[in-house]
Amino acid sequence: MFQQHYIRSDIKYQLLVLIAGLLLLVALTVFPPTVTGDLSWRKPVIGSIFSSICVLGILAVFSPNQCLRIFNIGKKKKTVGLDSAKLVSHGTSNVLQGHHPTCGNYDAHIFRIRGKIFCAACVGLLIGGLLALAGAAVYFFGDWRVAEHSSLMVLLGIVGVSFGLFQFKFKNFIRLSVNTIFVLGTLLILIGIDELVHSLIFDLFVVSLIIFWLFTRISLSQWDHERICSDCEIENCRIRG
Repeated sequence: MFQQHYIRSDIKYQLLVLIAGLLLLVALTVFPPTVTGDLSWRKPVIGSIFSSICVLGILAVFSPNQCLRIFNIGKKKKTVGLDSAKLVSHGTSNVLQGHHPTCGNYDAHIFRIRGKIFCAACVGLLIGGLLALAGAAVYFFGDWRVAEHSSLMVLLGIVGVSFGLFQFKFKNFIRLSVNTIFVLGTLLILIGIDELVHSLIFDLFVVSLIIFWLFTRISLSQWDHERICSDCEIENCRIRG
């Protein structure tokens, strides 16, 4: 039976802040403020901060469950106190593959290569993180000049971030692609704003938005998993609890 699912109030708040941030970025792109007193060490500092975020994201890809435990700290675990009958996951196996349950409801979240199962989103984030690291190194620590393309970069980045945040609407390799584009979109926005405004304050503002987008993406992904499991009609499911 079809069930209607409503986005939690906290996610609605995050989405409102997200939209406001994206609109402000559009305004900065169309009407860039004039900033005096450019700092020579601005780019290395911002590049180091962004690169650190990429490295942490890459590490999280290899330990997604550990990352989610940190993100969900303080929340009650549904699996506490389960009896032995509930240790059967969907009547097959309780093993997680590609850190998703071995359940057909999660087929859109994974892809297979030579019998091995991978999480499409995580692989996409990994590829995006590595490419973003390379791009940040070239721009913030090298001599990549993009002044004539900065506005276009911001706009393309906004599109990429928007697609990435709603990656749960896509399947398999398309999901992988939009997650890669999501990470690259954050880099394009940061480079574009930095080139347009030349301001440490505005760069730090964009970095804070990027961190907020990452947490919003995690919240949306968790909500999507809750939605999938709430529709599951299999009894004694350990994952659903």
